Order: sequence, then structure tokens, then C-alpha cells
Amino acid sequence: MSAEDKKIKVITSNRKARHLYQITDTFEAGLVLQGTEVKSLRDGKANLSDSYATIRDGEVFLIGMHISPYEQANRENHEPTRERKLLLSKRQIYKLTSKIQERGFTLVPLKLYFKGPYAKIELGLAKGKKLYDRREDIKKREADRESRRAKKISREF
Repeated sequence: MSAEDKKIKVITSNRKARHLYQITDTFEAGLVLQGTEVKSLRDGKANLSDSYATIRDGEVFLIGMHISPYEQANRENHEPTRERKLLLSKRQIYKLTSKIQERGFTLVPLKLYFKGPYAKIELGLAKGKKLYDRREDIKKREADRESRRAKKISREF
């Protein structure tokens, strides 16, 4: 396969997750979808906020992701917030299970995209940030922004 066949088209990303969680590791997983869900995703009608992944009986499920019903579909349309199975190898699932059993780790979806003809989701192994950590990140980001502005102004003169 050439690079053209594996073109990535981002559908949606969970920007809030990077603010609320400290991401330690990322995984790419496939999604088990119905036909109307794929068509709705191609229209870009998905929302990852307030969604998470869980492991049950050696399988990974995505809970809380909203895919809007496909407008041109008939009565066989999909349930918008149903649980969706994620496709990962046994080795990855084992690794995730051992990490999640540690205190404070959770699986958070970061990005939903098409890789070639397949819908993929990027999962992050995350640990929740405390309020003071979030404030520290905001201060750091603002300081970086100010320094870039100062450099830009000094270059102009």
C-alpha cells in the first residue's frame, strides 16, 4: 500500500481531554460500526466529549460517544450513544488491563479519524490532573505566548 491509501482524515478530536488528563500512552484502535454510523461519520457528525473506554471480559468498549443519526436513513438507523466495540490485539488489551488496574488510570478517546477506508480511534491512557496542575499548565501556556509576542515585537524594530 502506498502513502495515498493510508491518508488520514480527522473527524473529531477531544481537546478537553488533554486539559483534564495527563496522557501517558496512546493506542490506535478500530471501531465496530453499523453502516449508517459510517455514513454519519463521513459527514463529520460525531462527538467525543464525556466518552470513555472500558474493558469487560477481555474486550474493550467505547461508552458515551455520540454519532448523530444519518438523515437519509430509514427506520433501521442506529442508536446515537450505543456502546461500540473497539478492535485491539490481545497483547494491547492485556497491557491496558494491567495499567487500568493501577490506581487512577483511565482510557480516554483523543481523536476519531478515517485511515484509508477504516474508522479508527486514538485512545489515551490517562491519569486525571488536579486543579493546581491545570492552573500551572495555563500559566505556562500564557507565559510562552507572552514570550513569543515579545520576540515578534523585537524583530519588527
